[in-house]
Amino acid sequence: MYGLINMEIITHTCSAIRRCAIQERIYSQMNKKQDTKMSPVQFVFRIIQGALIGLGAVLPGISGGVLSVIFGIYKPIMELLSHPFKNFRTHVPKLIPVFIGGVIGFLGVANILAYFLNKYPDPAVCLFIGLIGGMLPSLFREAGEQGRTKGSWISLVVCMCVIFALLIGLDMTSYEVAPSFGWYLFCGFCLALSVIAPGMSFSTLLMPLGLYTPFVEGIGHFDMAILIPGGIGAVVTVILLAKAINALFDNYYSIAFHGIVGIVIAATVMIIPVSGFLSAGSAIVNIICIVVGVVIALALDKFNSGVKVE
Repeated sequence: MYGLINMEIITHTCSAIRRCAIQERIYSQMNKKQDTKMSPVQFVFRIIQGALIGLGAVLPGISGGVLSVIFGIYKPIMELLSHPFKNFRTHVPKLIPVFIGGVIGFLGVANILAYFLNKYPDPAVCLFIGLIGGMLPSLFREAGEQGRTKGSWISLVVCMCVIFALLIGLDMTSYEVAPSFGWYLFCGFCLALSVIAPGMSFSTLLMPLGLYTPFVEGIGHFDMAILIPGGIGAVVTVILLAKAINALFDNYYSIAFHGIVGIVIAATVMIIPVSGFLSAGSAIVNIICIVVGVVIALALDKFNSGVKVE
């Protein structure tokens, strides 16, 4: 008799505990949903950031991956790409405006800005230099969040030297190839690499081979003969490399992040239009553009401190 009563008490107690646990889980999920909400102004700023990343992905000498690091959204993007099902609910809501902006920047605004890049190449590039340079201090702070070791500094210097050597070598090489399905697969690989490997500008990799112009024009005109192989190359690259790069950050955060700082510094130095500073008039214009870029970067950095995409 007492055994049955005790059993019934235990059963009711377990049921009550289970109900409490379910309610706590529901409340936790509700709080997470509230945390993921952003104001319309924040949503618009995220779209602007995405548009700039899209522009950086397509414009010569600029890396979309570098800009995603600068804006503090590289890590969540990599976490989503490496574990899409696991991180879908937590990451997608805050990254949706970034993806929208990226499409706008890559397919839409890039054509407009390309006009200014062709007509005023040095000021346009200097604007991006100021944008990247203005964000470097916050990037360096983020790299040291888990401390700095001797290996961190070695990583920074080695990565910087490797990027300098690679970009200088590509700049000195001028070997053009005939566009084909296989080469457009390679273009897709370079495009994805420029996002998941900061500092790797796909335009810098494709220009020496004569593939940049036909690839970008094909994307702008929605040419399926170019979009299909390019898309396949990009997707395969993300699948193969995203998890590896994300694991690198999880296990060697400081070393990996300081390596990115070195890459960003080298990639930024390499796009400085030295010839644009030889005359006083053009030098003044370029300096003004750099200052404007720095001001924009500081405004975006202040915004980033209020919106975390983690």
